Amino acid sequence: MRTRAFILFNLLFLLIIVPTQGQEYKYLEAPVVGITSDNGIETPVTVRVIYDNYVKTNGLESDWGFAILIEGLEKTILFDTGTKPDIFTSNFKKMGLDAAKIDFLVISHEHGDHTGGIASFVEMKKDIPVIIPYSFSDKFKKRMSELRLEPLLVKESAKICENLYTSGEFDYQIAEHALVLNTKKGLVVMTGCSHPGIVEMLKEIKTTFNKNIYMVFGGFHLLQKSDKEMNKILSEMKTLGVVKCGATHCTGEKQIRMFKEAFGENYFELGVGNIVTIE
Repeated sequence: MRTRAFILFNLLFLLIIVPTQGQEYKYLEAPVVGITSDNGIETPVTVRVIYDNYVKTNGLESDWGFAILIEGLEKTILFDTGTKPDIFTSNFKKMGLDAAKIDFLVISHEHGDHTGGIASFVEMKKDIPVIIPYSFSDKFKKRMSELRLEPLLVKESAKICENLYTSGEFDYQIAEHALVLNTKKGLVVMTGCSHPGIVEMLKEIKTTFNKNIYMVFGGFHLLQKSDKEMNKILSEMKTLGVVKCGATHCTGEKQIRMFKEAFGENYFELGVGNIVTIE
């Protein structure tokens, strides 16, 4: 009886402590408030492409993956880190970027073409928050702590700094979130791979933030989409009010050409070394 009681006690003890293991990480829970149709950034924000499938500036290297640096806000944000640590570091340094100025690392989703450069980034900057969806694996969260990054988990949409927000984790089999910048022209959405579906993501963001979407760019994960499916996506994006668009990384060559044709002069390229200025 004592042995059985002892086993039962230990099982109950495990049931109590296991759920608390996930609570050792902090959550980003700053509510999305104060966004109106006519407020937003007061000064330009620049987005520098560090890692991408395409290259814009001679001397830099392209590779399958994505990483951008967002400057001009009260905080400087690194969004994703590409695939290969050496390429990330090389492009970062050749672009003359300063890791000491980075306040937050944000990872869109737990795939190697967005997380591979983390190991090289922490050689330049440690002890800052890494903002990730709460459904990321425990292994990944533990690894971030080992690398001296502070996991900051995202469940719902939340404020990162003035005028910059996380969309919150989308309800999809691959845990992913996007960045949302508030401008006077509308919302600017920055995506890693858009696994939940770019249109579905934009619809949810528009509803959550109660503001029109002005611009969207990043990876859209449309490689397998037919012309018919693409035309529907393009039509839905325009119905949502999207004015400017930049598609790259996992979007697909043919699909990128269709975005260029559909958005015309309001389409802009990304590519390593490119700078997108948002006003």
